[in-house]
Amino acid sequence: MNSYHHAVSAARKWGGSPEDYIEIEEFIDSSKEIIGDVRHRSMYHHTAGVWLCQRVFGRTITVPKSSGHGTVEIPVRLIAERHVIEDLGWLPSPADYISGMPIKPWMSGAQRKELPLSHLLQGGSA
Repeated sequence: MNSYHHAVSAARKWGGSPEDYIEIEEFIDSSKEIIGDVRHRSMYHHTAGVWLCQRVFGRTITVPKSSGHGTVEIPVRLIAERHVIEDLGWLPSPADYISGMPIKPWMSGAQRKELPLSHLLQGGSA
């Protein structure tokens, strides 16, 4: 399901138009810019990604009521949770993604290199 179809689904559920939801839906899927396969979901398709959406977009968004009279506040976390559940069928945590990840030596700093601060500050031209 792409971001637009998630936005259409949200508009059907809570009212308004897909344009009211598209920024949230695109944010959740923005990891496709970095990883071109389903592994991109490990970046935002989990409980922490849902909370990140709330930090970025606020606690609620305001959309017009279906009746055309007035507005309604929709919790951003509900929108983000729905996106993840539509894609995965459940709401994992980041731990679910990394539980099978092998621990590599570089993760503990084993390949850390000592660089002079002047080298780092001058972009390597020192």
